[in-house]
This record gives sequence, C-alpha cells and structure tokens, in this order.
Amino acid sequence: MSGTPDILSKILEHKRREIIARRESVSLAELEAKTGRLPQPQGFVASIRHSIAEGRAAIIAEAKKASPSKGVMRENYDIRQIARSYQAGGASCMSVLTDETFFQGSDDHLQQARTACNLPLIRKDFMIDPYQLHESRIIGADCILLIVAALEDEQMIELTRLARRLQLDILTEVHNGDELERALKLDQPLIGINNRNLCSFETTLDTTINLLGEIPDDRIVVTESGIRTRQDVKQMRDNNVNAFLIGETFMRAPEPGEKLRELFSQ
Repeated sequence: MSGTPDILSKILEHKRREIIARRESVSLAELEAKTGRLPQPQGFVASIRHSIAEGRAAIIAEAKKASPSKGVMRENYDIRQIARSYQAGGASCMSVLTDETFFQGSDDHLQQARTACNLPLIRKDFMIDPYQLHESRIIGADCILLIVAALEDEQMIELTRLARRLQLDILTEVHNGDELERALKLDQPLIGINNRNLCSFETTLDTTINLLGEIPDDRIVVTESGIRTRQDVKQMRDNNVNAFLIGETFMRAPEPGEKLRELFSQ
C-alpha cells in the first residue's frame, strides 16, 4: 500500500513470504478441513460488553515479549504464568503476540495461554490472508486483529466475511481519522485506536480523545498503547472510553496481574 510506514511495510513483506512457506507445509484445504470440526469460540466481544455493563473497565491484557520499537520487554516470558496472572487480576480478555520475527512470539504461545486460562483470546498478528484466519481458529483464538494501515478495503471486507463464517470476533485497529473512516464501513463493534504513531513511534493519548467524536455510539472504543498510570485510565474513562488494550505496562511489572489490579482498582 502506498504511504505505508517503513516498519509496517517491512513486516508485511516478511509476512507474505511466511504465509507462502506455511502453505507449502500445510495446505489451505487441510486447514479448512480442521476448522470445520472445532468447538465454538469464546465470545471476545461478549466478554468486553459484560465488563462494561457491570460498570467495570474491559481490559484486554497483552502478552508481548518484544517489539521493534521497544526491544525485549520481558526476559522471563512464561506465557502460562502470565495468562494465569491476568485471569487472577481481573482481565476481560487476553491478547497474545504470535509474530516470531519482529515480536518474538509464536503460535505455541497462544496455544499455551489457551490451556492456562479461561479468558477469550485475540491472536495479535498481521492478518493479510484468509490462510491466517483458519490458522487462528485452529490454534485457539477467539478474535483476530485487522490493522487498517496494513490492508486495502477489499482485503478487509474479505477477511471480515471469513471471520464471521469462522465465528471469530474482530478488533479493527486504526491510527488516524482516515483509517477510522475506512474501519467504520465494516459492520464490526470493536474499534481499536492505537495511540502510537507508526512512523515516529511517539505515543499520545490525544489520538484516542481526538477521534472519539467521529465514532458512533454503537461501537466500542478500545484505547491501545500509552496507558501507564491510574491518571491515564481516569482520563479515558472520564471520556467514556471503557475498554483498554495494555501490554508494555504489564509486561514490565514483576507480576502482570497485580499491576492490572493496581491500575484499575476503584
């Protein structure tokens, strides 16, 4: 896509090669045969709605070992322990990074989290091909991420339709008003606003605040990146933003679930 930030272009090019290699190992037809026999996923959106309906913040607690901009965040990356800690800490859902090359994640991390906790899981990766949605379903994901900056409109429509058929929920992620306008054309309840600029890597919560007026009341806004303090949480909730995706703040804490409780205790 023209205008795509350099780091995202690099990741997407690698992801295309990765998908080709995976298809050579396991065909799409083989994946499709497996997805037809799987139990129904847990309700990712339903869990978020339930938390908000009870007057609580809906927290998507993220497990992420590293990132291109921050390097390694957590040396002792025990995904089972992290999952159990998040569940004990009161998370509504859990996000698991599965990209290997840039985030040191893996599909196995999501599978381990699936066995360690009962939280609905989102596979956090760069979804560009239907093959990945079948993979996501097989490894135990309940939800997938669609990054608007990484996709053409036709791709988003195709992946949204397939996700619906596979009973996968979707978190559609935007960084600015142009991307938000495109995302709102999809009939999906979750709109994630990433407060990190993909070009400069600078983070400001103003990104979420400035886009709120453009979002219909029937959508659930998930603020992503840059939530570090109780004041940050208060600022968001004062603006009626009640869903949060938080990774780095929790990953740098000795006990992620305790940090979650600390940020969101009333």
